[in-house]
Amino acid sequence: MTESTSLLRPIPEFDGVHEVWPRGDRLEAIRSAAEKYHDRFVGQGQVEAVRTVDIATAPYPARFAFQGYSVNVNPFISITNRMMVVQFEGFDGELKTLVWEPTVAAGSAQAPFYNKIQKFGDALRAGRFFVKYYNDPDDVLPSLGLTNEDVDYISFDHLHVQDVRMIMGSDKPLPGESAPREPLFPNAKLLVHRKELGTFESMHPMQWAWYVENGMDGVPQDRLEIFDGDVELGVGVSLLWTPGHTDGNHSLCINTPDGVWVQSENGMAPDSWQPEHSKIPGVKAQAEFYGREVVLNSNTLEDSVDQYDSMIKEKTMASRSARDPRWMQVIPSSECVDWKRQWPVVPTYSHGTLNYGMIAVPSRD
Repeated sequence: MTESTSLLRPIPEFDGVHEVWPRGDRLEAIRSAAEKYHDRFVGQGQVEAVRTVDIATAPYPARFAFQGYSVNVNPFISITNRMMVVQFEGFDGELKTLVWEPTVAAGSAQAPFYNKIQKFGDALRAGRFFVKYYNDPDDVLPSLGLTNEDVDYISFDHLHVQDVRMIMGSDKPLPGESAPREPLFPNAKLLVHRKELGTFESMHPMQWAWYVENGMDGVPQDRLEIFDGDVELGVGVSLLWTPGHTDGNHSLCINTPDGVWVQSENGMAPDSWQPEHSKIPGVKAQAEFYGREVVLNSNTLEDSVDQYDSMIKEKTMASRSARDPRWMQVIPSSECVDWKRQWPVVPTYSHGTLNYGMIAVPSRD
């Protein structure tokens, strides 16, 4: 495996845009920077291969999903978490493998919000009704012809409901266990924004409900690749700093034969980034009433204005869908599902899963 340290490159187009004042000028500075970077990013080349794999479907309060704009019959909807495997040429010329969003469901259940709803009968029954498991993250790579040792990078758009110890390993046992956890992907480093890591060091009450307590304890420092701002990982792959939902939120940006895709949890469906097309009752009307271009996933409100700007950044970077040009290619990392039981809060459109190129086995020198 090639050492990953120092291979990340900053993205100069976004330098200083998050400090622009007043806020309306900042939004336009972010939009303009994204337009400029989109053109340069596309010109650099495409990723080698992409696969998305469903991991699990979990319950989620409907009132959070579309900023309270939607008309909800049921208090819970379901959202599907998808893991993405991306192969690309690193800036050292070597093939790299990134695993994006390898959520371990057992760890997510320990986040305070989900832990609490399990203690209440009605919520528990609703939770079971809206849960479905598809794949374990550590089983996905073998199904694609790779081994878990082939992974260079792991990352999440943010660390809500993640017990990082269960993914990256820990040098001390988890509560109730007798031995330290081994990493799921032994050679991989966790790409984590410095501000996201800082949240675990000193958590604010407005952040607490969605982070697994002590979820970073004992994770070896040398398993982390800490970055600031916006960075490029290699040809056709970038991590865009998209603060607001959390301080260290970042979104995956990849260039493919169908153009640029962005994956993010700032929204719950394509409706979130383009409410003007939404058929979910209330979403289009409320967005028009307030004069807003996007509708937030609002379970946390660390900074809703920043989150709005970040969603503009995401949809400006994305290309139009080849399948339906009305929609920009932004996919939620946890997407509202199209199940009749949660009607009428069902997505107007879904991009589905991504499948590009041929997954290759890297050389093992």
